[in-house]
Amino acid sequence: MRRVRYESTGGPLFLEEVPVPAPGPGELLVRCEAIGVTLPVVRKVTEAAEPVPLGGELAGEVVSVGAGVTRFLPGERVTGLCFGHGYADFALLREPMASPVPDGASAVDAVALVRSGLVALGALEAARPGRGEAALVTAAASGVGHLAVQLARARGASRVVGAVSGPAKAKFVRSLGADSTALYGEGSWGDPVDYVLDAVGGELLTPALAALAPGGRLVAYSSGGGTIRAYDLLVGAKSVTGFQMARIARERPELYERWRRELWRMFLDGTLRPVVHGEFALEDAARAHEVIESRSNLGKVVLRP
Repeated sequence: MRRVRYESTGGPLFLEEVPVPAPGPGELLVRCEAIGVTLPVVRKVTEAAEPVPLGGELAGEVVSVGAGVTRFLPGERVTGLCFGHGYADFALLREPMASPVPDGASAVDAVALVRSGLVALGALEAARPGRGEAALVTAAASGVGHLAVQLARARGASRVVGAVSGPAKAKFVRSLGADSTALYGEGSWGDPVDYVLDAVGGELLTPALAALAPGGRLVAYSSGGGTIRAYDLLVGAKSVTGFQMARIARERPELYERWRRELWRMFLDGTLRPVVHGEFALEDAARAHEVIESRSNLGKVVLRP
């Protein structure tokens, strides 16, 4: 089978031929039909001290199962998070990280919806949104952000603002239901909001916090770092909450599963519309990474083996 790998930090991605892996206890061997490309994985290639497997979200057909697997059979369609080599024709999924893909949904739908949707929904839950409150989403055109915009609206936000880096993204975000958009670098992001879902971090934390009304809440779920002054929280009685999806998956599996079911329900009834920016062949993984690195994507970037 083919697999994408790299040999040094920041080094080029390349295809190699390797044997198809055998599932161990509690694992599924999946024939990959779609693989999601995410910023955290792209950052590993450019920042990790040594090469790591290119894992992440994938969807496809179960080929075989390891000892102890009880929830899935060969021939069933699943999606899930791969912690090993996921940029490949075949990949291994741990059974607890896999979930079925319902009839009426494609593999591309699954990778565009489930993992990104779980992060978006979890961040929204962490904000404790009240019906009629105003919301602001940063990186609103990203794979997670474009779903967060729709979820905030579905949860009863009276006004949804999408913060983006350029006019093309602003038009895209408004097409998803945002009432208005704000561009990074602008002096003001408009009227204050009750909560902010921030996927960018870094220098953007300061204007994101400034966009909050007194008593507002900022949920930070970015790996981009950044610093907030305690005084800026104190003066407006504002709060910041960090959100990490891995912690929910590890410590609250029942909540993780409930959120997955809710996402599929909203997808199947038309409430939630995942958008795919582009589909790339496995041998074009480097081009897919370039799209993510340049922050030019409108929605999800997907590899199709």
